[in-house]
Amino acid sequence: MDVLIVGAGPTGLTLGIDLARRGVDALILERADGLFPGSRGKAVQPRTQELFDDLGVLAEARAAGGPYPPRLIWQDGEPLGAEPMFDPVPADEGTPYTEPLMIPQWRTQEILHARLTALGGKVAFGHEVTGLRQDADGVTVRLADGTALRAAYVVAADGGRSAIRRALGVGMTGETVDPASFLVADVQVKGLDRDHWHMFRMAGDIGLALCPLAGTDDFQLQARLPEGTEPEPTLDGVRSLVAAYTHLDADSVTGLRWISGFRSRTGLADRFRVGRVFLAGDAAHVHSPAGGQGLNTSVQDAYNLGWKLGAVLRGGAPGELLDTYEEERRATAAGVLGLSTAVHRGQVRRGAATVQLGLGYRESSLSVEGRADPAGLRAGDRAPDGRVAGARLFDVFRGPHWTLLGASLPGVRSLPSAPRSYGPGIFLVRPDGYVGWAGETTGGLTEYASRVGGLTAP
Repeated sequence: MDVLIVGAGPTGLTLGIDLARRGVDALILERADGLFPGSRGKAVQPRTQELFDDLGVLAEARAAGGPYPPRLIWQDGEPLGAEPMFDPVPADEGTPYTEPLMIPQWRTQEILHARLTALGGKVAFGHEVTGLRQDADGVTVRLADGTALRAAYVVAADGGRSAIRRALGVGMTGETVDPASFLVADVQVKGLDRDHWHMFRMAGDIGLALCPLAGTDDFQLQARLPEGTEPEPTLDGVRSLVAAYTHLDADSVTGLRWISGFRSRTGLADRFRVGRVFLAGDAAHVHSPAGGQGLNTSVQDAYNLGWKLGAVLRGGAPGELLDTYEEERRATAAGVLGLSTAVHRGQVRRGAATVQLGLGYRESSLSVEGRADPAGLRAGDRAPDGRVAGARLFDVFRGPHWTLLGASLPGVRSLPSAPRSYGPGIFLVRPDGYVGWAGETTGGLTEYASRVGGLTAP
């Protein structure tokens, strides 16, 4: 086995898809007997939509989800007015997706799982990992039933209470974002329209919101409760909250699909790699749900790690390439954690800051900028969409390969130029859609491509 992935959430499924399309032998181990049943991470940000486009699941996700409705503020049983949830981000040729897509997490996981299965990948449900041992050649994973599996690498995508992280002895540093108790649930409600995100506020920022979940008949309930309150995670408990915080009566809540209580906190793992084991998603970083950053940052971890594991295992790249996973993703996660906290506290608005299109890796050791005075796009930046010689770039980028713009190189998929929006230069675009190398000439390009496993065009 090449890779064992622990956890079949969005992170593990995304990684499984990326490895499957690279011909890497991987297996996902999931403790539960099925996929996660709740709506929890319902925002798919524009940058993640680009990732889904590449992985071949965007059409299904857009068909299953929908746009965010405006929020409607209620007070004393009367609507005060509606306003957009997000500041608008203008679309252009380089950024075709600028609005978050609402789709319940359970549905996102169903779509990812179907894609994984279509590619020949597999999830082994009902398999709980209890420990591991690694040596110079691989990792042995112990299961709760007394059996063991062995792989060259292991990826912990098993959530904020990661058993793998604890087994590795990796600490997590963070803070309490909000001392209040929170409750989130998927419910059926009568008496509210589905054209608005209904918000009921009370004194002291205590309140309740009911958001119609696109593509379903459910609402997602979110409640911020007084500090020290222990929410009752039952249908009767939800009915009591709705009756207390809104103009609806208890019987307006007609069903409960899923429910969870939590306190908002952040956490960042001290390390994202220990030998042959990698931490990804909530196992590596825990966010406030405000701003819709957690799921998106998590699947981007998988997107970053997938091509690097593929390059080492199948593309002839040196093992040192895997060191850049922690280098790039831990710094990114730290920045996004600060953003999530700022959104939660009302210091940053949802919009341009939260769509994740501006995140990049300019400081990474993988980002080689060879131009003396670069104008426009730089090494480490996200590679925008555009058109070259009649071809759409995102169509050309789609797949597990590197793409060269402005020159040709044997073993690399190439186009004769870059769009004008890129500025002058030659650009080598990574499999995850970032510029890895930029130069005025091709000097040094072959050496760089060889070092990162880029000389394997299909």
